[in-house]
Amino acid sequence: MSLVDDFRTLHHGRAPGDPLVLPGPWDAASARLFEEVGFPALATPSAGVAASLGYADGSVPPDEMFAAVRRIVRSVSVPVSADIEDGYGLPPKELVERLLETGAVGCNLEDSSDGVLKDPREQADWLAEVRSVADGRVFINARVDTFIRGVADPAQAVERARLYVAAGADCVYPISAPPEVLPRLLADIEGPVNAGAHPHGPDLRKLGELGVTRITFGPGLLIRATEALREIAGQLRQT
Repeated sequence: MSLVDDFRTLHHGRAPGDPLVLPGPWDAASARLFEEVGFPALATPSAGVAASLGYADGSVPPDEMFAAVRRIVRSVSVPVSADIEDGYGLPPKELVERLLETGAVGCNLEDSSDGVLKDPREQADWLAEVRSVADGRVFINARVDTFIRGVADPAQAVERARLYVAAGADCVYPISAPPEVLPRLLADIEGPVNAGAHPHGPDLRKLGELGVTRITFGPGLLIRATEALREIAGQLRQT
């Protein structure tokens, strides 16, 4: 099987309490480390990559983001999915071509831009175009941004997720969904669902027991690594 087939297979037939955990590398060194300890696949966080390149989240020029993803992919042998934000306004054909040039097997695609939610039906139509052009070569994780854009009603997240699944998304990601609404989302959305790990939320096994298929971390692992490095640097400064 190809790497994208391997990646797609990892999302299906998982036992309760055994979600697919996808660490988020921000550079080649962190990607190698995650592979070395045994993770079967990785998922880059756009915010983490942005920080590693000296940009604010959402401000990385597309050329630099694709180049960073390419460096990460070539440093490991496991499948890598890339967070490419809202697609940078690229037409589906160009977007898929540029993603495949990096060697990534999947992507996150957000349904908001500049802090504003996109029309869900227009987004579903666009995802369907991306899916058609990709022709099975890209695993599409469709992000649902309602909760981070101030829409607390889970019904609106479910509506968007269903449209995206119908458009051909392989997985949906209701980012920052409160833990208490996850059971409803998981009951009402067909297919794999991505949840983000939260320092004060349910642990990874509990998320899996709820029915979450895969877990990602956003820039969380980079933040923890930076905190550890800050402590080391502080100790060095005191010597």
